[in-house]
Amino acid sequence: MTWSEMEPLLEQACWDTLYMVGWSGLIAVVGGLPLGVLLVLTDRGGVLQNVVVNKVLGQIVNVARSMPFIILLAALIPFTRLVVGTTIGPEAAVVPLAIGAIPFFARLVETSVREVDGGLVEAVQSMGGSTWTVVRKVLLPEALPSLISSATTTVVALLGYSAMAGTVGAGGLGDLAIRYGYQRFETDLMWITVAILAVAISVIQFVGDFAARSLAHRGRSSSVPRLVLLRPARSAPSAPAAAGTAAATGEPAGAEPADTEPAKVP
Repeated sequence: MTWSEMEPLLEQACWDTLYMVGWSGLIAVVGGLPLGVLLVLTDRGGVLQNVVVNKVLGQIVNVARSMPFIILLAALIPFTRLVVGTTIGPEAAVVPLAIGAIPFFARLVETSVREVDGGLVEAVQSMGGSTWTVVRKVLLPEALPSLISSATTTVVALLGYSAMAGTVGAGGLGDLAIRYGYQRFETDLMWITVAILAVAISVIQFVGDFAARSLAHRGRSSSVPRLVLLRPARSAPSAPAAAGTAAATGEPAGAEPADTEPAKVP
């Protein structure tokens, strides 16, 4: 197969992969972020401590994460057809990709939020801050660099999942590598798709790491308000006390005490 024949196939496959990863990644972040935060809030010692809710959510996340993605693709075929009206193509692949990525990202969010210093949460609560204030002002800002790293890991995993989804007719680079590179023995095309996936993963990882490092450095270098301890100033004597002292010493009120020389002993 010549390059002129491979070029349109690669271009369409790249756009399909970008479509699947982009939409499923967005849905995973929107769905996994509140789920991960809720797992932290409802845990023992959390702001919204509720052991029953925490255990139920934890089990749901564990079951969803334990299922291999290729089995999840087949199990969600009826639901996918109900949502998008078809089971093939990149639109259909977004559904299982997003459902598989939400619990994965939720666990990463839970780990990131747990690293936030509990003293900050207690300080906000002691000042009357609500749960929403704790989440918005403390948990998410403090865990933001780690959350970006978690989102990067999720997108990289989705890129691999999208290639796997290509084996069931979802399109994208995985479908192109299977149909042409494997079934038609177009080895050159298959290695080109592998190279494209490797470059894409490297770029995504570099951008995510750079953003996380920049935010972490900015958080450390930002000016932090410091408490300045001031030595208490001496209080000036009151007017009646000053007048009484002046009467006793024979000096006018407000006059500075004169320097006295020590008495000489003969």
